[in-house]
Amino acid sequence: MSIFRFPLLVWLGIGTLIISLGIRQSFGIFMMPISEHFNTGREFFSFAIALQNLLFGVFQPFVGMAADKWGARRIIIAGACAYGLGLLLTSISTESSMLYISLGALIGLGLSATSYVIVLGAVAKVVPAEHAAKAFGLTTAAGSFGMFAVIPGAQYMLNEFDWQSAMQVFALLCCLMISFALFMRAPKSKNAAKTQTANAEDSQTLKQALSEAFAHKGYWLIHAGFFVCGFHVMFIATHLPSYLADKDLPASSAAMALAYVGIFNIFGSYFWGVMGDKFSKRHVMSALYLVRTVVIGAFVTLPVTESTAAIFGAAIGFCWLGTVPLTSGLVRQIFGARYLSTLYGLVFFTHQVGSFLGAWVGGRIYDYYGSYEPIWWSTVVLAFAAALIHLPINDKPIARLKMAMTQ
Repeated sequence: MSIFRFPLLVWLGIGTLIISLGIRQSFGIFMMPISEHFNTGREFFSFAIALQNLLFGVFQPFVGMAADKWGARRIIIAGACAYGLGLLLTSISTESSMLYISLGALIGLGLSATSYVIVLGAVAKVVPAEHAAKAFGLTTAAGSFGMFAVIPGAQYMLNEFDWQSAMQVFALLCCLMISFALFMRAPKSKNAAKTQTANAEDSQTLKQALSEAFAHKGYWLIHAGFFVCGFHVMFIATHLPSYLADKDLPASSAAMALAYVGIFNIFGSYFWGVMGDKFSKRHVMSALYLVRTVVIGAFVTLPVTESTAAIFGAAIGFCWLGTVPLTSGLVRQIFGARYLSTLYGLVFFTHQVGSFLGAWVGGRIYDYYGSYEPIWWSTVVLAFAAALIHLPINDKPIARLKMAMTQ
């Protein structure tokens, strides 16, 4: 199936992710100006971002259940409102503690309702299973394009205006997510075989779906692997700008490195998604984490310059969110599409626990040791462990789905 034949809902989801994740990935370059404005150390901003990511994950299973019950459109509209309010309150805060509510809780809630779990759950219901990983890869790439497009714009606003104005512009962008969601409607399936499989899934209750997943060893291994992904992503996104500044590199080098993460992730997410359709997803996932191991290890070992920072951004970007189409694809392949938002939402919670630790522990270790070196090497070890974790996963569809497909 050509990507140009994907339903309109897929493209509206892509537009939503460009805005939602583009804004989120730019928060790293706000660390120094916001910390200076409130006269706090880096741990303060790191904890606010860590809280955001933890609550992003805590809300995710419940938001996923709501989307499975009431539809993605209503959830995205509510999430965009929470996201915009959080950005606005952050821009007008006079007390640093207020950021825990605005930048932490409200934006965490907004992200949980406007990002991958909800959008991919909607996409899974309109795209055939054999093309799911490709569709997930394309949709994931949208968030990467948002990084590429939004981060340079955020850096420009910080240079020309102030961080408060940048946050207010971002709040206005949330209105676009609402407009996209208003047109999200899933077409009815006309294929009898697909309808039969869908009916088999619809007969399952949420409680049965959860019991089925919790009894599957591979589901917990997927959790463990996605924890590592979350740790990597938020540690790098939050602390790379400060790490490069400590190496006496200009702020523009950090913005460019993160932009390279975004643009190369556009190609990487789609590439890993296509590979997931062609080969075993668990083996592709292991290969991805081995690439991360080599890339991060090389970056920490080699001298840090503007050139190596840009190369690192491009290389880590290529395998940045390639885990998303593969992980969501694995969950859909094993358990079906009916409760994907719920089951993937639970996996994503584990991802966000990793994100919480990656963002917070990075700042904590820096403030304690005065160096990022220990946490960088920890990410290398975690990447190699994740590569091994995915190998024993049984990725065959469960018996219930096999019976539905053979009838």
